[in-house]
Amino acid sequence: MSIQWLVRSQSIVTLASGMIYPYYLLFLKNLGNSFSKYGLAFAIFTISSAAASQWLAPRLDQHAKQWLIVSSLGMAVAMIAFPWVLSYIWVLILQMVMGLCNAMQRMSERTLLADNTLPGQRGQAMGNYHFWTSAASGFAVILGGVLIDWLTIDVLFYLSAALYVGGAWAVERSTSSVETK
Repeated sequence: MSIQWLVRSQSIVTLASGMIYPYYLLFLKNLGNSFSKYGLAFAIFTISSAAASQWLAPRLDQHAKQWLIVSSLGMAVAMIAFPWVLSYIWVLILQMVMGLCNAMQRMSERTLLADNTLPGQRGQAMGNYHFWTSAASGFAVILGGVLIDWLTIDVLFYLSAALYVGGAWAVERSTSSVETK
């Protein structure tokens, strides 16, 4: 996978997450839950991500591209499921799934970034990567804010899911284009 495809795919994924994340609080409040429950849900996300990283670490070198695809598809499934959630326990279960996907995504992107750069020459590629994914995140928050004025939060979750699938497709396309050359 080239750096350009990594930047493209992860900018799409960052757009997907940034578009929904700020409005996730509204979703939880609509379920009648408190901000303290939001804190617990986010803690479940981060703790499950940390735990998953220990399981994933020995498997990354040979399977980083596959984990990157699985993470995007897993997040898409979670985004599709969120509008159907009627109880807080399901929010926590989805947070665990999202934590696992987060670990797969973060660790895979870093592994692939390192694989496609040389020691002592990583700065430019890392700066480019950070620029584009951060720009996508900022754009996503603005886009999400504009869209939520016209659409429901449920539709925002579905759009986010579609972008996650787009990120998985970009990784798959980069993998298949390398294999055909």
